[in-house]
Amino acid sequence: MQNQQQNAKPSRVRLVPRGRDGTAPITTGRRKKHLNDLYVELLAASWIRLLALILMLNLTINISFALGYLAIGDGIENARPGSFADAFFFSVQTLATIGYGKMVPHGLAANLLVTLETMTGFGFFAVVTGLVFSKFSRPTARVLFSNVAVICPYNGVPHLMLRLANERNNRIVDANVHVVLLREEMTKEGHDMRRFHDLNLVRSRVPVIRLTWTVMHPIDENSPLYHACAESLRDSETEIVVSLIGLDETLSQTIHTRYSYVADEIKCNAMFEDVIQQRDDGRIAVDYRKFHKVKPLPPAPTPSGGM
Repeated sequence: MQNQQQNAKPSRVRLVPRGRDGTAPITTGRRKKHLNDLYVELLAASWIRLLALILMLNLTINISFALGYLAIGDGIENARPGSFADAFFFSVQTLATIGYGKMVPHGLAANLLVTLETMTGFGFFAVVTGLVFSKFSRPTARVLFSNVAVICPYNGVPHLMLRLANERNNRIVDANVHVVLLREEMTKEGHDMRRFHDLNLVRSRVPVIRLTWTVMHPIDENSPLYHACAESLRDSETEIVVSLIGLDETLSQTIHTRYSYVADEIKCNAMFEDVIQQRDDGRIAVDYRKFHKVKPLPPAPTPSGGM
């Protein structure tokens, strides 16, 4: 019993997180300088998070200056004495340079505070305008990847296949795709290491993506997937990472996107269902309802005996 426990294979800790969404791994001991990368972090934030942050900063600035006006005392003419609401809305008008005219600053301290708030408003709205414009103008890709990859024969050779398509009603010009295999490997010294293997493709570049593109990797003697099976893919924690880069015809800007497949999403002995059909009028139609569907390969025909 003790010998069995000693010979048992130790459980392996996954070194790389599920990276399809680009989530960063949890790190310790690294110095974080959020202010230095604030612009990058704000551009990477979602629109809801960014707008909530802008609203929160706007409220914080107005509340702070409203408290300052209240601390002065009678610094706002035609405002109710001690009214936070009047001081707050006067701050809103000053920050946005609206100036309705009913409430005006009174005294040197109030005018100096108004001057400071006006300068703050210029800087705040300039930064917000630039940030929103940069986020709107940043090129993005809408590329649809198949939920699974398949391994099936093509011209008598097994191939790893995955499917992608442009979800926008335009073209991606000069598209290049790169496929990398990641898996756990043991070095001669007995160390676990996450290794990267570039996969050769039948075609890695197309002049234009208008419909769909089936990316294929031949599994021959030079392929890291040679003689691989579903069990070995899971044991080595295999992951296929696909990256696409191209030129958006409408935006005239370079776009890039990525996707990944873990071992359970690589289906052996299966093939994609056909999504391209030709209508009676000669036009080509793409049925995206079948885009992610696969079907098992038909059994290989057995050779018939004869004379």
